[in-house]
Order: sequence, then structure tokens, then C-alpha cells
Amino acid sequence: MNATIANDLFRQSIRDYHRTDNVDTPIDNLYPADAIESLLYQKNWIDTVQWHLEDIIRSPTIRPDELVGVKRRIDQSNQDRTDMVEQIDGWFFDQFRTISPKSGARLNSETPAWLLDRMSILQLKLYHFREQTERPDAPDEHRLKAQFKLNVLLEQEQDLAQCFDELMGDIRNGDRYMKVYRQMKMYNDPTLNPVLYGQPAQRQP
Repeated sequence: MNATIANDLFRQSIRDYHRTDNVDTPIDNLYPADAIESLLYQKNWIDTVQWHLEDIIRSPTIRPDELVGVKRRIDQSNQDRTDMVEQIDGWFFDQFRTISPKSGARLNSETPAWLLDRMSILQLKLYHFREQTERPDAPDEHRLKAQFKLNVLLEQEQDLAQCFDELMGDIRNGDRYMKVYRQMKMYNDPTLNPVLYGQPAQRQP
């Protein structure tokens, strides 16, 4: 796995989503379920759907009942995103299990999957800023500003790709090592969120 393969998978997922551009479109992941390609495709699909849910929830005409429903979908999507990152890190941990870190090897603060998370979101930014540079209904000033930001994002794409490939190489060589941390999110857990565990029992009809 390298940055080029990962970014290609992210771009494929984004293109596939925009064939319908609908947050209710079911994912069509053709990769084997246990393959890293499948995990990365699914990860970006979650990110892409959430990106558009975040657009929808900011509509000035959204009804209150719709807003609540979309907010709950975003909450669930955040949990799914975190779960996928942990699953991807688990895959990498298994790949590197037989590698013995060298004496003095450094622990990297960011795991491979959380770096891939940033790369996935960045591909979404690139896609949508590129759209803004090509908008026929937008004034030239808008397109120029979008192009400036797109250029910065393209530089960041190269930097993150380099960082990912260097991290992979360092772990393989034993110069750095990784740990898998669980995120310990609280807001979706009815035993940890005080608003949820503090609710009175529902009356039975």
C-alpha cells in the first residue's frame, strides 16, 4: 500500500458517488471484503456521503424535522468513520506484526489510518474546489479565489503523500512503530453520555 494507490481509491469512490450525487445511494464496493482496497474505498464513501450531509444540514430552507434527522445521520457517520479508521489501523498493525522495531525506534503520533483519513478528506476538497474553478455561473473573481485555494490543496496532496510513504517505509525498516488506539468516543454511548443515561425510563403504553 502506498499513497498513489490510496489516493486513486479515494478518487474512484468520489467519482462513483457523483454518478448519482445522492446521499441515499447505496455503496457499490467491488473489492474483496478483507482487502485494504475495500476498506479504503468504504472509508472514503463514508466521508463523501458525510460531506454532502454537511451541505444539506446548512440549507436555509431545511425543515426542523429534516434537520434533526440529518444531524443524527452525521453523528452516526462520525462513529462509522472512526470505526473504519480503527479497522484500517488494525489491518496495518497485522501487516507490521512481524517487524521488530530497532533500538531507538520512534513512536509516530499519527497512525497510518488517521493519516489516510486526512488524505481522504483532502481528495474531497480537491474535487469540490476544482468544481468551483469551473463554475460557468460564478464570476471570475470567485473562480480565481477557488483556483488559488486549489493550488494550495494540490501542494498539500503531495506533502501528505510523501509523509504517508515515508511513514510506511520507516515502519517497514523498524525506524518507527505504531500502536492502535481506540477513540473512546462518548456521545453515542448510552452508558457514557450523561444526557442519555440520565433520561428517565420510557413509560410503557
